[in-house]
Amino acid sequence: MGLVKFQEYGDSDDEEEHVSLSHHNIAKTNNDFNETRRYVLTCSIFASLNSVLLGYDVGVMSGAIIFIQEDLKITEVQEEVLVGILSIISLLGSLAGGKTSDAIGRKWTIAFAAIVFQAGAAIMALAPSFGFLIVGRLLAGIGVGFGVMIAPIYIAEISPTSTRGSLTSFPEIFINFGILLGYISNYAFSGLPVHISWRVMLGVGIIPSVLLGFALSMIPESPRWLVMQNRIDEARIVLSKTNESGGDIEERLMDIQKAAGIANNVNKYESKAIWHDILRPTPSVKRMLIAGCGIQCFQQITGIDATVYYSPTIFKEAGIESKSKLLAATVCVGFTKTLFILVAIFLIDKVGRKPLLYLSTIGMTACLFCLSITLAILHHGKLGIVLSILAVCGNVAFFSVGIGPVCWVLSSEIFPLRLRAQASAIGAVGSRVSSGLITMSFLSVSHAITVAGTFFLFSLISLMSVVFIHKFVPETKGKSLEQIEMVFQGDEQGIRILQMTDTDRLVPK
Repeated sequence: MGLVKFQEYGDSDDEEEHVSLSHHNIAKTNNDFNETRRYVLTCSIFASLNSVLLGYDVGVMSGAIIFIQEDLKITEVQEEVLVGILSIISLLGSLAGGKTSDAIGRKWTIAFAAIVFQAGAAIMALAPSFGFLIVGRLLAGIGVGFGVMIAPIYIAEISPTSTRGSLTSFPEIFINFGILLGYISNYAFSGLPVHISWRVMLGVGIIPSVLLGFALSMIPESPRWLVMQNRIDEARIVLSKTNESGGDIEERLMDIQKAAGIANNVNKYESKAIWHDILRPTPSVKRMLIAGCGIQCFQQITGIDATVYYSPTIFKEAGIESKSKLLAATVCVGFTKTLFILVAIFLIDKVGRKPLLYLSTIGMTACLFCLSITLAILHHGKLGIVLSILAVCGNVAFFSVGIGPVCWVLSSEIFPLRLRAQASAIGAVGSRVSSGLITMSFLSVSHAITVAGTFFLFSLISLMSVVFIHKFVPETKGKSLEQIEMVFQGDEQGIRILQMTDTDRLVPK
C-alpha cells in the first residue's frame, strides 16, 4: 500500500514538473514574441523617418508659396509649376527606385532617397531666383520618388503577417506628421520678413536627416531581398529576429525562396524577364496591376494633394482674408489628418483593408460634395467659413483613415516577390503623375469652372473609386505575402491549407 502511495506521489511530482516546464516554455515563447514585435516596430519607425521629410515639404510649401510669390514676384503659372513639378519629376525616382532597391537593397535605397531629397531642400532654402527653386524642387522630387515606393516595401518584407497592415501604414503616418510640422512651421515663421520667412520654412526640413542617418545604422536589410541575392544565412539571421513563431524559420525561408524563384538554385531574375512579366502579364499579375496601380491613382485624382497644397486658397475662397488666420486654419487640417491616420493603424489589421477603403471613399465623396455646395452658395459668410473648414477636415480625416494608408499597404503586399519592387514602382509612378497633374492644373481649372466646381468634380471621381474598390480590390487581411499571391491566382483551397498550417504553428504543443 505504501509502495502504491509512493508511486502515486511520484506520478504527481512528474505531472507538476511537466506543467511547470510547459508554463515556463509558454512564458518564454510570449517573451520572445513581444521582443520580436518590439524589434519589428523599431525597424518600421526608423524606416519611416524618411517620410517625415516628404510630408514636411508638402505641408510647408502650402504656406511658403504665399511668401515666395510676394518675394520673387512669380506668376500664377509659375506657382502651379513650382508646386506640381515635385510630383511629376518624382516618377523618375519611382521608376529608378525599383531597380535600385533590387540592386543595392531596400535599406540603402532609403538612405539614397534621403540624401537626394536633402540636397534639393538645401538648394531651395538658399535659392536666389525662381530658376534655382526649380532645380532644388527637381532634386527633391527625385528623392520623393525613391522614398514613397521603398519604405512600404521594406516594412512589408520584414513584418509578421499579423501586424503587417499596421506597420506598413507607418510611412503614411509619418508623412502626415511631416505635413503637420510643415503647417506649424508656416504659422510659426510667418511673422519674419518676407525674404527670410520662406527660406527658414524650407530650410528647417533638413534637420530630420541627422536622425535618419542614425536610424539606418540600426535596421537590418530585408530578408526577402537577401534571399533574392542568395544570401540565405543573413536572411535566416534577420528572420530569427523578425519572425513571430521562431520554430518555422526554415519553412518561411523555403516559402520565400519559392516565391523568389530560387528554390532550385536558380539565381537572380534578369531585369528583362521581370519587365516582360509586367508588360505581358499573366491573368493573375494583370489583376494585381489593376488593383495596385488603380488604387494608387484613385488616391490622388480625388484631389487630396490639391487640398493639402492649396488649403489657404480654399479657405480664402470661403472668406478668410488674414494670412495668419489662413495658416492657422491649415494647422487644423494638419492636426485632423495626423489624428485620423493614428486611428487607421489600430483598425487596419482588425477590421481589414476593404472595409476601411469603403468607409474612406464614401466619406470623402460626401465631404467633397458638401465643400463644393458650401463654396458655391455660402462663401464669404461665417457659416460658409465654418462649413468649409469642417468639410476639408472631414475629407482629410476620411482619407487618412482609409485610402491614404491602405493604398500603400496593398501596393506593397499584393505583388509576387520577384516583381514586387518594379511593380510597386509603377504604382508609385501612377500616384506621383496623378498628383502632379492635379496640383499643376488646380488653379487653372478653378479659374475655368470655379473652386466649387472643381471640388464637385473631385466628388464624382471619389464616387467612381467606390465602384473600383468593390470590383477590383480583394481583402488581404491575415494572409502572408505568399498567400496573397494565391488570392489573385484563385487558389482558395491552397490558402485554407496554409492558414491551417500557420494556426498549428502558433498553438503551443
